[in-house]
Parts: sequence; C-alpha cells; structure tokens
Amino acid sequence: MKLEGKNIGYVFTGSFCTFDKSIEEVKKIIKEKANVIPIMSYHSYTLDTKFGEAQKFINEIEEITGNKIIHSIQGAEPIGPKKMTDIMIIAPASGNTIAKLANDIIDTPATMAAKSHLRNENPLVIAISTNNGLSGNAINIGKLLNMRNYYFVPFKQDNPITKPRSIVFDSQYIIKTLEYALEGKQIQPILLQL
Repeated sequence: MKLEGKNIGYVFTGSFCTFDKSIEEVKKIIKEKANVIPIMSYHSYTLDTKFGEAQKFINEIEEITGNKIIHSIQGAEPIGPKKMTDIMIIAPASGNTIAKLANDIIDTPATMAAKSHLRNENPLVIAISTNNGLSGNAINIGKLLNMRNYYFVPFKQDNPITKPRSIVFDSQYIIKTLEYALEGKQIQPILLQL
C-alpha cells in the first residue's frame, strides 16, 4: 500500500460534473490508509449546481475524510510551511484553475494550496476536467506538462460529438497516478483512447 500513512491534499475545483467520481476516489484513498486533507475552491465550496448542493458535498467530504475542508486563502497558505501534505491532487482541475496555475495566478484557496504545497518540491497531480482543453486552455495544459513536480491523471475527450474540445480525467487512474507521482514518475499513457 504505497499511499498508507501519506498526507494527501485533495482539491476540488468548479468542474462540478465530476464531483461524484472524485468523491468515490477519496473513499478509495482512505481505504488505502492515507490521510486526506480536503480543500475546495471558492466556487466549489459555495455554488449549488444541477449536479448537487454545495452543502451536501461539503458534509459528505468532511464525513468521509474526518477533516474540515480548507476553503480560504488564509487556510491554504500554511500547507507548505507546516509541511501538511506529501502529495496533492486537484480533482477535478477546472480550466480556470489550470489557467491560473500555468500563469502563476494565486487568488483562490485551490491555487494557494497548490503553490504552498509546491514550495516543498512535492508532487502535484492534475485531474483535468474542462470544456476547453482542446482549444483555449490547450496552451496552459502544455505549460503544466512541462513544469517540474506536475503530474497528470490520464485523460481523454469527454464527448467528441457534442463537446469536441472537452477533456476529462479517467478516475480509475487516480490512485495509480498518485503512486507513480510519489516516485517522481508520470504514469503513461497520459492520453487515453475512446
């Protein structure tokens, strides 16, 4: 069990359609005997959407992890200085968050958590979920693919017919990606076939 005893920062950002998949992966990570520190962006913490109510997600995540959610910049800033995380994953990583990370814009709990975590040279795993991954955000994904300490959960086109520029992570690879990243390796292939 490579995740046993690890402190894993688990960040949720505003790609709400993948929250249920992501929460299921949190449950699996807990079964691996890891400590999950939940973090939410402003929008993921406060917005109700057609995919669910924010308070329901908050309650479920806090119950599963046994930890309070970090949901402010002030709460996220100590992650690095206090060495709170061995590895961090942003799942889902929205296009907005990917763009901010690629351009060093630190103005949300999610981006502050990532920045603070990275100061310790620890791995940051990105689980992409964005409608513009094969258009406007492709350049930002390319930047992150070339940055040190960034690792990607394998991803594929979401629905090439109705959303031809949309890409989404495959949740079944989250634990394996975390294990590889802890060894300083990128799981392959990154791009999955339909």
